Amino acid sequence: MTSTTAKPKVTIVGYGSQGRAHALNLRDSGFDVTIGLRPGGPTEIKARADGFTVKAPAEAVKDAGIVAILTPDMVQPQLYGEVIEPNIAAGACLLFAHGFNVHYQQIAPRDDLDVVLVAPKGPGALVRREYEIGRGVPAVYAVHQDRSGNAEQLALAYCAGIGGARQNAIRTTFKEETETDLFGEQAVLCGGATKLVQAGWETLVEAGYQPEVAYYECLHELKLIVDLFYEGGITRMHEFISETAQYGALTRGNYIVDEHTRAQMRKVLQEIQDGTFARQWIAEYAAGNANYRAMKQADLEHPVEAIGKKLRANMKWLASSQPAAAKPAAASETPPQSEAA
Repeated sequence: MTSTTAKPKVTIVGYGSQGRAHALNLRDSGFDVTIGLRPGGPTEIKARADGFTVKAPAEAVKDAGIVAILTPDMVQPQLYGEVIEPNIAAGACLLFAHGFNVHYQQIAPRDDLDVVLVAPKGPGALVRREYEIGRGVPAVYAVHQDRSGNAEQLALAYCAGIGGARQNAIRTTFKEETETDLFGEQAVLCGGATKLVQAGWETLVEAGYQPEVAYYECLHELKLIVDLFYEGGITRMHEFISETAQYGALTRGNYIVDEHTRAQMRKVLQEIQDGTFARQWIAEYAAGNANYRAMKQADLEHPVEAIGKKLRANMKWLASSQPAAAKPAAASETPPQSEAA
């Protein structure tokens, strides 16, 4: 697919961080892109300002060769059943950026459709920025249904269009992408990291150290280490930290992440694999998210947040980097309300 005319028409349903990045990158790659959004929503204004044709989702999907669903996970089943399935053309390609609903059977795609997944390994702002400077965010892709015999080629064309193929896209499965994505978020990137930071800060403050100093040591400087991981793995970290830090890490790290921690990680993975987590999250969302909101508010009100807000107010350099850092690097990026329904 090297010419503009050979590229399928794409409809992107949703215009959040990932949706906007995908749409802009695809358009710049020569794809004909339409945005599917509910009329009058705030993202409709943004999409029109970016120069896109915006239609109600039911209309937007009718003549598309690829329909990319880039709305929050929990609104996708209703959106698919009520809007997309009755209107998507026979033989079209249905594309997801996360395999949750297909893997956990919340969406059963129509038999005549190609069904694929393309998941960039980074937030939308990074997907756009890396594309603009001629690079790309690594991505994984998968094929769930190949009715046309061309599903993998469609997934790779889309992946190339958003810049992911510049970094050697890796073929996976809906199962593998979903389960590893959820595990990474829960055990390491979001859940694990948050609780580790909070526990470290609390330990120092309880021992009588200044909360501001504890903030720097347990939260602020984490970025320095993560950047080294990102650039060159654990090897690069060892190259740039002091011998004292290395010795402390090598001899004390297992105090924190011990066999009990690994057993708990295996429990997290088991609950992802057997569907326990998915059932809990689906039930929580259906019940109105009261527990979710309460737990999130507790995180937002943790004392380390008040200290951090005060200290960051004097870090003037953070203002210039805020747009790119506004979202975490975890894959799913699901805002709380639907952008299309």
